[in-house]
Amino acid sequence: MVKHLKLCPLTIAIFFAGLSTVANAQLGQDLSVDLRSLALGNAVTADPPGISAVHFNPAALAKLDGLQTDVQGILANFAIKRDYSAPAGYNVFGYSDDPLVCNDGPEIDSNICTDFKGTVHGDVEYASIYVPILKKIVDLGPNSPLVAPTAGISYKPPGSKVTYATAVYAPLVAGFGAEDGNPSNYMGQQVALERITYLSPSFGYQVNDHLSLGASFGMSYQAIALKTDLRFPNEMIGVLRMVDEVVCRPFKDNGDIITDLLLFGICNAKEGMNPFNKMGAMDVSLEQSLSPSYNLGLLWEPTDDFSFGMVYQSEAKMRLKGKYLINNAVAPQQLVAGLNSSATGQILAAILGLPGYVPNVESGLVAMDFKYPQHFKAGIKYKIFPDLQMNFDVGWTDFSAWDKFRFEFDRQISLLKVAKLLSNDVTDRSLALPLRFQSSWRWGIGFEYSATDRLKLRMGYEPRTSSIPDDKRNTMVPINNAQLFGLGIGYRFDQDTDLDLSLGFLRSRDDIPANTSSLSNQTGVGNILLNPYAGLNVKTNTKVTLLGINYRTKW
Repeated sequence: MVKHLKLCPLTIAIFFAGLSTVANAQLGQDLSVDLRSLALGNAVTADPPGISAVHFNPAALAKLDGLQTDVQGILANFAIKRDYSAPAGYNVFGYSDDPLVCNDGPEIDSNICTDFKGTVHGDVEYASIYVPILKKIVDLGPNSPLVAPTAGISYKPPGSKVTYATAVYAPLVAGFGAEDGNPSNYMGQQVALERITYLSPSFGYQVNDHLSLGASFGMSYQAIALKTDLRFPNEMIGVLRMVDEVVCRPFKDNGDIITDLLLFGICNAKEGMNPFNKMGAMDVSLEQSLSPSYNLGLLWEPTDDFSFGMVYQSEAKMRLKGKYLINNAVAPQQLVAGLNSSATGQILAAILGLPGYVPNVESGLVAMDFKYPQHFKAGIKYKIFPDLQMNFDVGWTDFSAWDKFRFEFDRQISLLKVAKLLSNDVTDRSLALPLRFQSSWRWGIGFEYSATDRLKLRMGYEPRTSSIPDDKRNTMVPINNAQLFGLGIGYRFDQDTDLDLSLGFLRSRDDIPANTSSLSNQTGVGNILLNPYAGLNVKTNTKVTLLGINYRTKW
């Protein structure tokens, strides 16, 4: 029982486990940079369209002449379905009356569920976005898409071999939420992940007729925000419920000093622990206003029919800072209070270094060192026929940089004083979360057909392999082993003006069987961080639809 006192109030750790899903969100990389590139499966390293070369391969900027501007509007809709069901033999330390999947009402006095609901849906209900000025997540309303306007400008002086450019774009934007009571709220009621490049001074240099080099220097804003409910359905919480219902019940309201001494005061708690009850709620946000990075590119075009390109996108090292607010439920507060109400409990708490109490609210400042992973990509452009062009890219992202996240607090956190008893990665003021992410390769292919001198048709495909180990899959940002499809049409009004329409569709399905993920649904004693759906089968079905229009002109 005492051992589990270390498990109960780990609410602060939940958010940090949730940050592991940033890697999932990275599968949304390049979705909102340029819709023309999306229509080609992002296989544009050897043929970046227009000013978006700032991101995809700055060497291609050398192909732009004079003064050009590029304006783009992108709409993104997230349709995310999350399903939960109880497998045969479902229980948490012998209890299966989880109201999330059990229909039994209060009139049925049984710890074993007699009527399961079947599949329970916890779908995303609306899009959300983190607003830096307000420093909070804002809901956009049901069926409202995310909007990502972008723009860029380039200039090549007459007779110069250098093209200068800058652009505003969003390498990563994702956000969604749900109303109170949604079953998925235990793993993020509101989630927002953003990286916005607001200034990117760049240049492309024409070395000779066949070779160009380029570089861009991005200044970006990075934000991570989360609002979530908390619960801890694991075996030791079940032990505490059993103690409260079986051992302590006879002594409720009529205990004596003997029972206090023998049971460490635990039976003095007015509300007992239950693995299926809400343990609290948490609201956390971290951000950095200036996150610098750079891109280096090369473009080789030996013939009109073939080109080869490479780009290196550097990592971005950041010191994210923000605030946290935790509302603790009554049960964990009462457990610690009961322990400290007994002489033997006080001695035990002193030996273990437990807090004197768990407050209603804990708040303060938090910071973490964070890396936006480095990325390398290479690709070719080849004209199969005079009117048909094929692009092919292969790329690598260094997600192994996310082996561990470490969070530092501006004060001692009572909950961490409890958690440190079980982990070498926890101190009174810090928490390190092992993630074990894996670097990943991915490829993309695209085709462009010139129907006329003015009209171009595009299509592309890009499979995206997850970098998250199988035993750490979760539902907070459920994009795993996704497939990206793109379609587009481009029309040239004259030699100086182009209009492009593009449609992108990303889909991902994931099946997380019960007891397979330590960040979702694994039961056991030592699994203490993020398992709100312990023992349950979890399935996700994610569809992201993107629609964009781009207007480019030469002045």
